[in-house]
Amino acid sequence: MAAMMLRESRASGRPSGPEQCVGLADALRAYTVNAARQDFAEAWKGSVEAGKVADLCVLDRPLLGMDPHGITDAEVDLTVFDGWVVHER
Repeated sequence: MAAMMLRESRASGRPSGPEQCVGLADALRAYTVNAARQDFAEAWKGSVEAGKVADLCVLDRPLLGMDPHGITDAEVDLTVFDGWVVHER
């Protein structure tokens, strides 16, 4: 998500195509509801709702308001896959 938000070149550190940068909400949707819609699977995945598969992760810090450069420093506290806890820190 940080790459989508920053679009920084590894060579220069400057944004490559800054007009293509997206905000956090758009980046999250790209990985969740929009990805499910692309797979024609929005009825059973892509958002946290009753009746849908429970695939999610809980991070050690909120991403809202965070500098996008710090997103890669966030650690995963909990991962749920198909309703089962598969990782817990």
